[in-house]
Amino acid sequence: MQGGAARAAVFGVSDGLLTNVSLILGVAAAHPAVGVVRLAGFAGLVAGAFSMATGEYVSMSAQRELIEREVAIEREELRRHPEQEHRELVALYVSRGVPRAAAEEVSTALARDPELALEVHTREELGVNPASTGSPPAAAASSFGSFALGAVVPLLPWFFSSGNAAVVTSIILGALMAIGVGIAVASFTGRSRFHAAARQLAIAALAAAVTYGVGTLVGVHTS
Repeated sequence: MQGGAARAAVFGVSDGLLTNVSLILGVAAAHPAVGVVRLAGFAGLVAGAFSMATGEYVSMSAQRELIEREVAIEREELRRHPEQEHRELVALYVSRGVPRAAAEEVSTALARDPELALEVHTREELGVNPASTGSPPAAAASSFGSFALGAVVPLLPWFFSSGNAAVVTSIILGALMAIGVGIAVASFTGRSRFHAAARQLAIAALAAAVTYGVGTLVGVHTS
């Protein structure tokens, strides 16, 4: 669970960085007032963070409700057809190499505790643990925070400077964070840190370059 949460946080930071550094540089390329860039960057941060949080909340809520439904069905099956469920569990253990006598003994012992039997049956037959359905609000808060963290970094220079100085500083900060995200991703995948960092940096650079080019063209045509 902790590893999964850490991976989600890293990818949330990556999404926030990629989205907002592209947005900020795209707007900055049109040479508007510094306040416009700040507003665009802050709006991108808030909109993106809320979008990520809402999506995570809805997704996890749906997953949790599905698991609860499956658990309720399994509970009813255990109540109405205990012998059939007993045979299914025995057959499952036997298929995994457990001697039939031992499988019969374990399945019979589990049946004495309905809640334990339910947990084992749902885990073995459905692949889910009814005690580990996750928290949608916690997942939403984590997604919001990680996206916001990535999105705020390229925005910071625009609160203290403007023009080319702010653009260059945003690029440097974005590049450093992209490298950091790449290294963090490598720690989960076991791949080369250099390769992961270079790939992340290249993706961020490409996205930023495209949006900067679009901003430049739009700025020229609307000036």
